Amino acid sequence: MTFEALAANWQAVLTGSVVLSVLLGLMFIQRAPDMIMIGGVVVLMLAGVIGPAEALRGMSNEGMIAVAALFVVAAGVERTGALAVIVERVLGRPRSLAAAQLRTMVGPGILSAFMNNTPVVALLVPAIREWAKKNRLSVSRLLMPMNTAVILGGLCTLIGTSTNVIVGGLVKDQLAPGIDRPWGVFDITWAGVPEAWGRREFIGPLGMFDITWLGLPLFAIAIIYGLTASRFLLKDRRPPMSRSDDPRQYSLEMLVDTGSPLVGRTIEAAGLRHLDGLFLMEIDRGDHVIAAVSPTERLEAGDRLVFVGVIDSVVELQKVRGLRPATDLVFKLNDPRSERQLVEAVVSSTCPLVGRTIREGQFRSTYGAVVIAVARDGERLRMKIGDITLEAGDTLLLEAGPAFLQRQRTSRHFYLVSEITGGAPPRHDRAWIACTVLAGMVLAVAMDLLPMVVAALAASGLMVATRCLSSTEARRSIEWQALLLIAASFGLAHAMQTTGLAREIAEGAIAAAGNNPLLVLAAIYVVTMVTTELMSNNAAAVLNFPIAWQTAEQLGVHPLPFVMAITVAASCGFATPIGYQTNLMIYGPGGYKFTDYIRYGGPLNLIVMAVTIALAPLIWPLAR
Repeated sequence: MTFEALAANWQAVLTGSVVLSVLLGLMFIQRAPDMIMIGGVVVLMLAGVIGPAEALRGMSNEGMIAVAALFVVAAGVERTGALAVIVERVLGRPRSLAAAQLRTMVGPGILSAFMNNTPVVALLVPAIREWAKKNRLSVSRLLMPMNTAVILGGLCTLIGTSTNVIVGGLVKDQLAPGIDRPWGVFDITWAGVPEAWGRREFIGPLGMFDITWLGLPLFAIAIIYGLTASRFLLKDRRPPMSRSDDPRQYSLEMLVDTGSPLVGRTIEAAGLRHLDGLFLMEIDRGDHVIAAVSPTERLEAGDRLVFVGVIDSVVELQKVRGLRPATDLVFKLNDPRSERQLVEAVVSSTCPLVGRTIREGQFRSTYGAVVIAVARDGERLRMKIGDITLEAGDTLLLEAGPAFLQRQRTSRHFYLVSEITGGAPPRHDRAWIACTVLAGMVLAVAMDLLPMVVAALAASGLMVATRCLSSTEARRSIEWQALLLIAASFGLAHAMQTTGLAREIAEGAIAAAGNNPLLVLAAIYVVTMVTTELMSNNAAAVLNFPIAWQTAEQLGVHPLPFVMAITVAASCGFATPIGYQTNLMIYGPGGYKFTDYIRYGGPLNLIVMAVTIALAPLIWPLAR
C-alpha cells in the first residue's frame, strides 16, 4: 500500500486522527483518562472502522483478567497484614529518597527477570504506595522509576516479559524447516500468544540468557537514570494538604500484647518513632508514666501507649501487629475483631451520653461499639479513653460490627456516621495462608505449571475462600480505571493494524533509511518504539518482526541484532501511559499526568535506543 493509497483509505486516516486526538486529550485534559480512551474507541466503532467485538475484545483478554485477579491477590496479602511485614523487612526504613528508589528498583527488577513483570508491578503498587505514605515519601517519585527498572529487568532473560517469549517463538518458527513465514495470520492478543501456538511451544534458537548480554547494561541504566533524573524530571504529585494537616487530632491508647513481636524492641526499631501525623505522647507502664518517651525506650508487654494524631495515621496504627486498642471493652463485642470496621461518629447535642464519661455511659452496651479514639477541636486530651467526658461535637473513632452503620446512620444521637475506608483491623491469623497462596502462584507461573491468568484467578479465589478478605473487599480492591485504560487500548491498536496504518508507517520509515545496516537498524528500532507507544508491546513486536527479518536478508546481514532491537524497543515504551501495560497500572496510583511520561520516559527511550543500537551489533555482529 502506497502513501497515496493510504490517503485514499479514509479508515486509516480517521484512525490516525482519533489516535492523535486521544493522545492530545491525555496530555492536556487532567481528568478521566479512561473515558478519553474509551471515547476514541467509541468513535471508531460508530464509524465502522472496528466492530463491537473488536472494540470490546480487551474486556475478555487474558492479560487484563490476570491483572484484575492480581489486584485481589495483592489486597488479600495486604488485608492479612502480611504485606506490611514483607515490605518492612524487604524495603525497611530508607534515610533518603535515593535510598528508597534504589530499594524499590533493584529487588523488583531482579525478580522481573524470572517472573512476568505485570504481576510484579501489580503486587508492588499497593505495597509501595502504603510504604511511601508511612515513610513520608512521594509515591510519584517511586512508582515510575520502579516500573522502568522492572521493565528493563525483564529484558535480562527470555522469560522476563511476554514480548521476549513472543520474539523467541517468532525466531523459532522462522528458522524451523517447512514453515513458510505465516506472518499475516497471527492473532495478536495482549498476552501475545496466538491460540494455535500454545504456551509450551516457545523453545527455540534463542536461549534463556542470550538477551542477558544486552539486558544487564540496560537494567543498570534504569537504576542510574532513576536515581539521577527522577529528582529533576518527576514532580511530587502529593496533594497540597498532607495527612498531617488534618485539623482533627485524635487521642488514643494502644496496648502491647503479651507475646507481641514488639516486646523488647526500642520505640525506633518498632517503627513508632517517626510516624507521619502521629505523636507518641506517653507510655503508661504499671504504676508509673513515661512522659518524655526516648527513641531508645524498650517496649514491654502490657505497656499502654498514648498517641495523638490524625485519622489516617490512627488507621495505620490499628494494622501494626502486636498492638490493639487499650480498652477492656474491645473484646466483649460479639463480632470477631477481623470482621469489624472503623467508623467515625460526631456526637450530637441530643446524645444521652453528653456530660458523662465513656465508662459511665456504658458506650459499648448502649451502641454495640467501642470508642478507641476521641478528637475535640484539635485539643490533646490527656486522659484515658474511658475517663473522657463526652461533649457535643466530639468526633469518635469507633470499632463496630457490620450492623452499626445501618442502625446509627439516621440516629439523632450522632450528627454524622461514616465508615473509614480501609480501616478494618488486619486478619493477622490468616497471614500465613495469604503468603502461601502468593508463593504458590509465583512458583506455578515461574515453573510454567500454569498460565498467568489461571494462576492469578486460582490465587484470587483462594484468598476469598480462605477468608483472607471478603468478597466485598475483593471487588473494591480492583483498580477499574487501570483496567478500562488497558481494555480500551486494544481497540485502538486493532484499528491501527487492520486499516494498514501501522504497517505502512513501519515500511515507509525503514525504506527511507536506505542500505546502511546501522541506519536501518536505527529505523527499525524507532518504528517499533513508536508503534509500541501507540499499540500494545506484543502487537508492535509481531508487526515489525517480519519486516526486520526480511530487511536483514535483503541487506545480507545477520538478523539477530535486528531481532534484539525489536525485542527491546517493543518493551521500552516509556513516553506514554499506553506504551506498556504496567505504565497504565501506575498511572492512577502514582497520581501521574500524561506529561510526566513524556518528561521522564522520553529521554530514557532515547538513551535505551542509543545503547541498544551501539551494543547489539557488537554482541551479535552484523556480518554473516
